[in-house]
Amino acid sequence: MKLIVGLGNPGMQYAATRHNIGFEVIDSIAETYNISVMKNKYKALIGEGNIAGEKVILMKPQTYMNLSGEAVKACMDFHKISNEDLIVIYDDISLQVGQLRIRKSGSAGGHNGIKNIIAQLGTQEFPRIKFGVGEKPAGWDLANYVLGRFSEEDMKVIGPRVTDAVKATETIIKSGIEKAMNNYNKK
Repeated sequence: MKLIVGLGNPGMQYAATRHNIGFEVIDSIAETYNISVMKNKYKALIGEGNIAGEKVILMKPQTYMNLSGEAVKACMDFHKISNEDLIVIYDDISLQVGQLRIRKSGSAGGHNGIKNIIAQLGTQEFPRIKFGVGEKPAGWDLANYVLGRFSEEDMKVIGPRVTDAVKATETIIKSGIEKAMNNYNKK
């Protein structure tokens, strides 16, 4: 079983913000594979289904970003899911808008949701898909930037890249992370 987690913040005021791109990818995965992500469990909205013949749980933590690890750990402990079977999808300001970067492990890179997952799991060894939301403009507050919405121009890039993130997730499940990294870690 795989646990696929998209990071974001609950509530309509955060919908479609840069910080919620993980939620958007989970919604797209759910739509693609006909999985309802409506069950409230582990301090998260979850849905169970199949992708490429593998049982999966899709998760959107409802703890707010900084406590995302609570939901992830609770679900992993209950289902006895290994770190290798976790995939976390989240926003990254060090990548160009729409750029994907898949990693087997790594530091939090300043991302509070990832920091909390690392703290809860006691390791940074878990697969992740970073989704570029662009660099914060000079003089902007980081929180205001990531909680802001994409420009119309950026939205033209985001849609197709969300589709690519869905395909990258399937590739990780079906063919392994190396293949996904080879296919999707491009500028």
